[in-house]
Amino acid sequence: MTTLDIASLDTIRETARRFIDLMGDRRVFAFNGSMGAGKTTFIRAICDVLGVQDTVNSPTFSIVNEYEAADGRTIYHFDCYRINRVQEALDLGAEEYLYSGCLCFIEWAENIAPLLPDTLVNVNIEVQDDGRRTVQVE
Repeated sequence: MTTLDIASLDTIRETARRFIDLMGDRRVFAFNGSMGAGKTTFIRAICDVLGVQDTVNSPTFSIVNEYEAADGRTIYHFDCYRINRVQEALDLGAEEYLYSGCLCFIEWAENIAPLLPDTLVNVNIEVQDDGRRTVQVE
């Protein structure tokens, strides 16, 4: 496990760069943390460093957003908070996204746990008492 530190929004891009260096050839990431921990904000920073030109927002209602990185890679950003049954994710074609070989960043992944690949990387974001965030990559 590797722990990264986000001291403030001023340092989040540097933490995102370090996270990208850790990604290697892994493709599917579950971003875990309490409501307001900064999951979407960190994903936005990662996408920014990867050169995504689109606005990166939480796909709370659409469930999945698609972005293109500067190098042409496709990124799928899921927010599964509103998924109540795995069948809802299946109806959206989640398996096709998850097993596409594209980068997948998933918030509230526990709501689609049966669909997740064995290669899933857990990214745990925790708010510390002093306001900074720690990011543990398993």
